[in-house]
Amino acid sequence: MIITLKKSAPQAEVDKLLRRFESQDLQVTFIQGANYNVFGLVGDTSKVDEKNIQANPIVTNVQRVAQPYKLANRMFHPEDTIVNVDGILIGGKKIVLIGGPCSVESEEQIVRIAKEVKEAGADMLRGGAYKPRTSPYAFQGLGTEGVLDLVKAKEATSLPVVSELMSIDKLDEFVQYVDIIQIGARNMQNFDLLKAVGRTKKPVLLKRGLCNTIEEWIMAAEYIMAEGNPNVIFCERGIRTFETYTRNTLDLAVIPIIKERTHLPIIIDPSHAAGDYKLIESLSLAAIAAGADGLIIEVHDDPENAWSDGAQSLKPAKFNDLIAKGKAIAHVIGRSL
Repeated sequence: MIITLKKSAPQAEVDKLLRRFESQDLQVTFIQGANYNVFGLVGDTSKVDEKNIQANPIVTNVQRVAQPYKLANRMFHPEDTIVNVDGILIGGKKIVLIGGPCSVESEEQIVRIAKEVKEAGADMLRGGAYKPRTSPYAFQGLGTEGVLDLVKAKEATSLPVVSELMSIDKLDEFVQYVDIIQIGARNMQNFDLLKAVGRTKKPVLLKRGLCNTIEEWIMAAEYIMAEGNPNVIFCERGIRTFETYTRNTLDLAVIPIIKERTHLPIIIDPSHAAGDYKLIESLSLAAIAAGADGLIIEVHDDPENAWSDGAQSLKPAKFNDLIAKGKAIAHVIGRSL
């Protein structure tokens, strides 16, 4: 970090600022220039509040040289992290497929669809038991009943399950029954929730917020990792832009960016990005080509009557077709599906 000071800054104030940085175990280099003086800080500057430093009247500019995140940073962890979920490796050569309905509607429904997505080639099952909805009058999920229905589906198919956690009071339930805890887009910066899942060792699927920057997203992962949980998987699900043709705008550029800046795996959710089942295949194939470590796709065998998000759900036969095409692209880039 580089901090530029006014040339006229009183020495007492400069010394005060110097002692502050030294108390934070930072190595400080003082450079005296013709018009400005500069502090160069070396060490863990993640705890330095740059806005607070900028408020000091003797400071004219604060500039970070390195990113504020450390645990997620590839600079400090050059090898890729591979998250092991019941023997399924996310972040390795194989591209992981997660399929299932937006909402668990009944035990019979989720077991039936679980068998269909497994037959098509899925590695894991997704299903919402607690549903964050824009309208308070929309279906909010079956709650604990839905979680237990997912358990039944796992027993019938051996597919690990992914489901969204919305509140800390349900954490013990998820730790016991769910294989990957999903943190949804609306909760990406729910810091108490991030800390809570960070105190577990459960793999966490961290979705990008609707309007969040990549750095904010990585910092959310840092919250989880700072509590001791290294098993974080990024999930891009589209961001809100001026475009109205699709539900959200899928940002595929984040795949190489996340892989350059961090060592964590990233999967793509084309269903929530598109909001239209007709676009899912193209977006999925593009994500595979761009280097995604997995896909999470909504699959329903009766989307016309689905309790939520039927318009963006693939029927099992379409899901099967997508996988067949995806295998060809994965082969070209030296991966498997």
